[in-house]
Amino acid sequence: MILATAPMLTATPSGDFLELRPSGSWTSANVTSLELLADAVAPRLDQSRTVKLDLAEVRELDTLGAWLIEKMTRRAQSAGHRTEMVGVADDYVGLIEEVRQVNRRNPAPTPALNPVVARVNDVGRSAVGASEDATVFLQMLGSLFLAIVGVLRRPRSLRLTSLVYRFYRVGWQAIPIVVLITFLIGAIIAQQGFFHFRKFGADSYVVDMVGILVLRELGVLIVAIMVAGRSGSAYTAELGSMKMREEIDALSTMGLDPVEILILPRVIALICALPILSFIGSMAALYGGELVAQFYGGMGPEIYIARLHEAVSVTHFEVGIIKAPFMALVIGIVACSEGLRVKGSAESLGKQTTTSVVKSIFLVIVLDGLFAVFFASIGM
Repeated sequence: MILATAPMLTATPSGDFLELRPSGSWTSANVTSLELLADAVAPRLDQSRTVKLDLAEVRELDTLGAWLIEKMTRRAQSAGHRTEMVGVADDYVGLIEEVRQVNRRNPAPTPALNPVVARVNDVGRSAVGASEDATVFLQMLGSLFLAIVGVLRRPRSLRLTSLVYRFYRVGWQAIPIVVLITFLIGAIIAQQGFFHFRKFGADSYVVDMVGILVLRELGVLIVAIMVAGRSGSAYTAELGSMKMREEIDALSTMGLDPVEILILPRVIALICALPILSFIGSMAALYGGELVAQFYGGMGPEIYIARLHEAVSVTHFEVGIIKAPFMALVIGIVACSEGLRVKGSAESLGKQTTTSVVKSIFLVIVLDGLFAVFFASIGM
């Protein structure tokens, strides 16, 4: 058994020739002593034209000791001096050679791409990413459809408690913020309408603008955007945290369907809650417009309600409410699918949560535009 001994470094200069004889234990346990020894011989390495390292008396060697020896060798070589290493034990030959290859090759500089080629490359990557997102969306939609079929065949499999709790979180708890934001939106639209329409003596048409915009477009759109930011991000964070803790894999191992247990109640709650929130938000926006009409536009509540009754119809209300379940479905699918794509890090969780909100808002606006074109084409 070889006992560890204190490290030493004997330097024997002879003119332009320098012989270094390290001995003892050159390991990380003696890092402080080794660094002092290496620093002490550094000036002599710069002065000697030939440096010989004799490792015959080295009893223990690890990566740290091998690297310090390699640093001394490289220092002499960088000054243009010749180096020689002898006496390396067979057990340490591989380690010495491995350390010798570290940082030997400088990475080749990456050639700058042509701007046109770089732009085409970015477009291609975006197209591939969009196709992957579409595939994930369709897979989740198909999984939800199969889960719904399973629930219809076995109604007892629907987790009613989870559904009610999710509806409470998504619907009831969201009412205050939805009412506040939509009330302010309706008031702002009415105020701007009176400010500009008054120049043309068309104050009464402000009610038409507020009623049609709120019931057809802005009511459901603003509420859907708020739900995407509030509930969609929560869905992604919850499922992502479960994915990081391998709880979803545990459900699959037990033979349970994660889509039926975790995702279906969330999506159904969202589909049920968003139309109700849209109705409440639209009423709050109309009330905000009425207050502005009364105190800013000088229009009494009776006149406002009568004008609103003439301007809007049930069709306008139907157009807005019909869009709500489809927007909720899109938000739920995107939020849950992004949650399942979380990897095992907090950075991935934050990234996917942000991606979920951005994608949901984008798809909600696109879907609203498609519905606007569709309803216009059928005369609604």
